[in-house]
Amino acid sequence: MRKKRMRSLLLCVIMAATMLSGCGNQNGSNGKTEKDGKISISMYMWDRSMFKELTPWLEKKFPDIDFTFIQSYNTMEYYKDLLARGEEIPDVITCRRFSLNDAVPLADHLMDLSQTEVAGTFYSSYLEVNREDSGAIRWLPMCAEVDSIMANKDLFDQYNIPLPTNYSEFVEAIDAFEELGIKGFQTDWDYDYSCLETMQGCAIPELMSLEGTQWRMDYESETDDHQVGLDDTVWPKVFEKYEKFLKDVRIQPGDEELRFSPVTEAYRNGQTAMIRNTAALSDNISKEDGLNSVILPYFGETSEDNWILTYPMCQVAVSSKVEEDEEKKKAVMEILQAVFSEEGQKAVAAGTSVLSYNKEVNISSSPALKYSQEYIDSNHLYMRLASTEIFAVSRDVGHKMMTGEYDAQSAYEAFNAQITDYVDPEAEEILFTQKNGYSNDFGEHGSAAASSMMNTLRAAFDDQIAVGYSPVASTSIYSGTYTLQQAKWVLTARNAIYRGEYTGEEVRRIMEWLVNVKEDGSNPIYHRNLMPVTSGMEYTVTETERGKFTLEDITMDGKSLDDNATYTMLLVGADTFLEHETFCNCPMPDDLKSKREDYLVSDFSSQECMEEALAKTKQFLEPTEYVTILPAK
Repeated sequence: MRKKRMRSLLLCVIMAATMLSGCGNQNGSNGKTEKDGKISISMYMWDRSMFKELTPWLEKKFPDIDFTFIQSYNTMEYYKDLLARGEEIPDVITCRRFSLNDAVPLADHLMDLSQTEVAGTFYSSYLEVNREDSGAIRWLPMCAEVDSIMANKDLFDQYNIPLPTNYSEFVEAIDAFEELGIKGFQTDWDYDYSCLETMQGCAIPELMSLEGTQWRMDYESETDDHQVGLDDTVWPKVFEKYEKFLKDVRIQPGDEELRFSPVTEAYRNGQTAMIRNTAALSDNISKEDGLNSVILPYFGETSEDNWILTYPMCQVAVSSKVEEDEEKKKAVMEILQAVFSEEGQKAVAAGTSVLSYNKEVNISSSPALKYSQEYIDSNHLYMRLASTEIFAVSRDVGHKMMTGEYDAQSAYEAFNAQITDYVDPEAEEILFTQKNGYSNDFGEHGSAAASSMMNTLRAAFDDQIAVGYSPVASTSIYSGTYTLQQAKWVLTARNAIYRGEYTGEEVRRIMEWLVNVKEDGSNPIYHRNLMPVTSGMEYTVTETERGKFTLEDITMDGKSLDDNATYTMLLVGADTFLEHETFCNCPMPDDLKSKREDYLVSDFSSQECMEEALAKTKQFLEPTEYVTILPAK
């Protein structure tokens, strides 16, 4: 229940002062305003996608600022948890999953940005949805992602099926494809965001009505003493339309378990005509597969009732602590101005298709949006309602509608009951009590928190060496009780875990791949927070110039690695971060990649592996000094 969580948050803040003696400051600056004569600014990114072009662009644009970039989590609960530990919020924070409802507990810790120059660059209508009752605006929306119905136009043309322009034509197209043995519409129903977006998407005219808008304002403004449930005018219609939508798209038993890869693969292969996804993915598929992939709206009864579903790529806020130092505040405001400029937003988008909320920012329209441009021009843009509880409850209720457990009426009743008394089971269950805390600040020999995490994984799965590549640690490890959710937050999201047997010489080549600048200039690190995190071995590098490193020595227990010996090795990270051209553009050598097993545990996510490891170790283990950085000779 939200009221219970608020009281618990305050209690935890009081308790944290006595619990956190072993945990360093997590804001990346060790409490100092300057470092080596430079202003230190910490920025937490909701996902590693923001590391594509934005972080190197900022470092190049502001050479006199010492940045710390951390991959955080896409939820307000993550930042509330920092406060509950008694830690400071970083200087600049981002989050994609956002609602004013969720953000209330953070308000006193964030700057009011309503009177800043950067706020003046926005269209007022987009800022108003973030304005608090007091008039303050603490969150600024970054350019909008378009997430609606994606269609394989080539498939429509091949079978002479017209692209739909309203809901009845959408159903007719599905039926026509089904008769051909092609799935008309499918999506990755397993995820909460797919359930949330299809549920809201199929009923946008109702949600954007006067009654729907008023209900949303009430919900976003609720307090501990006034919880807002579903109304009895708009939301019964939403569930009636969703029940019809699920029937019309021919949901089948087991579809609720479908995930991203099989759904998109079927779409790419012409086995599915339409899926729910983004304009960015649609453009990528057109480019990579040669398909004419386009974005269609969520359909209403007539074309005038069609809407495009959008959401900001992220929301950006600034810690109120920044106001205590005028020089730092000035620097942060300059960073915000840069990030929300046309060049900055293009760096955030990194080539993907987005729409801008700012007056003088012109981001070219996506080819995928050519059949939706009229809805963009007419401002038929719906911004999804995306509180933490709405995400979770949409999945729970949506899945039960898919399996037939709920009809529209019982779904409405269950949804209403849950949002007025929501409990996240992963946030309630206590797993263990951590004895010692470790900071995630990058120190002289790396991040103690990242080292502790990798040592825990290696010990639990009994490997000789473990290497974490791409950003792997999102937070400090604190001393005190850990819930399942808090334990999962230590490891960054969307990693894979691999295992293989490698000779010492091959281990050395892997580390060279992870550290050295390549002949074509591609760089797998470019700032220290991206240094590989090793367990079971230590390594030394030379920093030849800022953000460029060369591997020197690798040791185990103080002795040089034996090139001829064979070691079991655990690899934790995301290949796309290092390999994709929009990130580091450093593909792993094929002969080394071929020796990996696909996953440590079949069908397990990296966070599930973290949960399994902690079930064995009962603690995040003691860190080790895994890296030494030498200055250029």
